[in-house]
Amino acid sequence: MPRIFGTDGVRGLANGELTAELALDLSVAAARVLVDRGDYEGERPLAVVGRDTRISGQFLEHAVVAGLASAGVDVLRLRVLPTPGVAYLTQSLGADLGVVISASHNPMPDNGIKFLARGGVKLGDAVERDIEAHLERPWVRPTAGDVGRVSPYGTPVEEYVDHLVSTLDRPLAGLKVVLDCAHGAAYESGPLALRQAGAEVIAIADAPDGLNINDGCGSTHLGPLRAAVLAHGADAGFALDGDADRCLAVDAAGETVDGDQILAILALAMAETGRLVKDTVVATVMSNLGFVQAMKAAGLGVRQTKVGDRYVLEAMRVSGYSLGGEQSGHVIMSEHATTGDGALTALHVLQRMATTGQSLASLAGVMTRLPQVLINVPGVDKARTDEDAVLAAAVAEEEYALGDTGRILLRPSGTEALVRVMVEAPTPELARDVAERLAGVVRRQLAL
Repeated sequence: MPRIFGTDGVRGLANGELTAELALDLSVAAARVLVDRGDYEGERPLAVVGRDTRISGQFLEHAVVAGLASAGVDVLRLRVLPTPGVAYLTQSLGADLGVVISASHNPMPDNGIKFLARGGVKLGDAVERDIEAHLERPWVRPTAGDVGRVSPYGTPVEEYVDHLVSTLDRPLAGLKVVLDCAHGAAYESGPLALRQAGAEVIAIADAPDGLNINDGCGSTHLGPLRAAVLAHGADAGFALDGDADRCLAVDAAGETVDGDQILAILALAMAETGRLVKDTVVATVMSNLGFVQAMKAAGLGVRQTKVGDRYVLEAMRVSGYSLGGEQSGHVIMSEHATTGDGALTALHVLQRMATTGQSLASLAGVMTRLPQVLINVPGVDKARTDEDAVLAAAVAEEEYALGDTGRILLRPSGTEALVRVMVEAPTPELARDVAERLAGVVRRQLAL
């Protein structure tokens, strides 16, 4: 059967590709895999289920809960809670399975289902394939007293917020911050966590109606955040996405601080306190060369992975690293979380500001972003990207000309029929020229 799981769970148009029937079937399959792999000796497994604010999350939540309970799993309903909050409670409550119903930064009509294993970690590829296989296998349904029980969980937001605040070493008193909640899952927990930590908080996009998630706000639309920071004279602003597992920032002047800069700020802070394991930070191949150069200048190593937070997480788990992330704002602090966590990231950047007395602009200035140009080339045979000799020669020639002053990355898209051409260079004009020349070679050599 074709793969249902993508790079981050199952996503699609809610009630289109992602139906209540599919949500129920996936949950039954996940429960059966869970039971097959566990030793419960007559006890029922436990699952927790949370969602973002999309209106479609309501019917999908009921379908997921029904599927789990019908397969003999007890379920605690966390209701609206960020992905990292569900991950935290999966771990803290000793649940055998966590389920997040969210399409993250996608537009409102989409939705998704993401499963978390015991401990609040993402499922591996092998487990996802096992769940897909169980969709087509017959099974014996539990009956009578063997079906699962469903209960609302009383204090998910409060417990998650208490955890976030407990990770700080000092209060954030004296800092004024704007938080864009994207009308998403952190509309309640995000502002509450920052306020409990002592900051003065102006919350925007914090009134979800089921339809407005990510609509002109959040980490994919920084305009409203920038305007609010300037209007309120705030020290910084942070924008979350729909499920709040990532964030981007703006400084007091309204300048963007991206995921690479945030990662650099946290890497230096953790290195100073001895919390940066092996003095190494994990990033993806899309991280700006300026980030790599800044870490090298500070005596820190950078382990680079394929694009995707799951690959960052995998490298961190295998080698025990404590910090990793992506340019898009996914930042994983493994001492405190098993996933990216936008609110946690904002809290620790603010703590760095409070500890050093420096502005966000000053802290972000530790790295200089090289101009970066990305061109997507559609309608080509992406499978031949690494095989074409003419293309390889063109890349080598451009790399030789750039030397140590720039970088080139050609990457077939993991989800679309296109090749991404990324170039970093000392000037925007040079980066654009190189990228356009290579994009032309890609079109000629890989044309379908």
